[in-house]
Formats: sequence, structure tokens, C-alpha cells
Amino acid sequence: MSTRGKLTVIIALAVLLLGAILFLTRESILLAVGDFLVVQDKLQPAEIIHVIAGHDHRNDYAILLYKQGYARQIFFTGGWCPELKVYHGKHGREMALRQGVPSQAIVTDDSDVTSTYSEVVRLKEFMAKSQVPIGSVIVVSDPFHMRRARWTYRQLLGDRIRIQMAPVPFDLSHYQRRWWTEKLSRSHVENEYLKTVYYYARYRFTVGPIKEWLAGLDRD
Repeated sequence: MSTRGKLTVIIALAVLLLGAILFLTRESILLAVGDFLVVQDKLQPAEIIHVIAGHDHRNDYAILLYKQGYARQIFFTGGWCPELKVYHGKHGREMALRQGVPSQAIVTDDSDVTSTYSEVVRLKEFMAKSQVPIGSVIVVSDPFHMRRARWTYRQLLGDRIRIQMAPVPFDLSHYQRRWWTEKLSRSHVENEYLKTVYYYARYRFTVGPIKEWLAGLDRD
């Protein structure tokens, strides 16, 4: 066999070996892709729990954390929800009251918001007006949302506020850790990577007309 023929065989075998390795490890790789987005802290008591608006399982989990003594208040934001035809804040408050949370422990802000970023702005505004100093926040949202959410809270609240991420456990949410096996989870993971890139462009690396154009794309 010629030198060229031997090289062709070696390359073919290397490609087959690489394909076999990828096939055998594909689940671990896919899990790592999803797990990278999930940020979870070991919780300590905080002044307030902030629920990023979304499905009711977020509200339920925040209420559970409140009942377990992790914070004195729950803060619901999100504005009007066209899907549910309700205001997220009002809806969260009603859910909390039904589950025994005292009214004085519930805070809402149903100002219009267009994104996670603008919900954190609402929290920052509330903290600035609060008569009780707020030095720590527990953030509740879906698992795959947490990395982008943490980046956003740090951008707006800085290092002096202790930010703790509390993703809704997979078994209490609509999403699957094996995200590639189910349409909703697959879409969520794909969108989170796209939105993470958008957030860096929108809030860190652009100025002027480009930044203004990106502002018009704000969503979630």
C-alpha cells in the first residue's frame, strides 16, 4: 500500500474512532451543555425573594422557600401577561395569600417590563426606596434561566448585594434536565444561549445607534 493510501486509512480510522467516542459520550456532552446554564446556590436566609415572572411553578417555589424561612418578603414583578390575561404581580400575590403568606410579606410591582433585565431594574428601584436595608436577595426562576439571570443581577446590583440563585427543581417545573429529549426544554436551552449572547451585546459591548436598535428587541 502506498504512503498516500496508508494516510487515507489512518484518517478514516481516526474519524471513525472520533465518531464512536462522540456517540458513546453524547449524553454526557448534552447534559453538560444544559447544566452549564443552571446556577444553584446553597441558600442562606435573605431579606427578600424575587420571583422572575413566568409559569406558576416559579411562584409556588418562591412561596415554599418563604414558608421554609428563607426570607421575610416575596417580590413579584412582570407586568401584564397576555397569555394568562393577568398581571404577574397581582397573580403572584393571590397565589401567595391562598397558600397562607401574610399580606405584609408580599410586595408587587406590575409596571410594564420587557425583559429579565427590566424586572431586576424594578427590584433595584424597590430596594432603593425600602425603609429596611436589603443586603441579600434570593432569585427564583427556571433552571436554564439562572446563569443569564445571575449575570443580570450582578450587573445591576453590584457586588455589595448577596445574590443567591434558587432554580425551581426540575421535578417541580415544566422542564427536563435531559433537555434534548423534549421540545419545550430543547427550545428553552437553545433560546438561553442566544439570549446570553444578546445580553452581552445589549448591555455591555454596544453603544449608540446599535445599542438603541438592540433595545427594540428586548424580550424575556
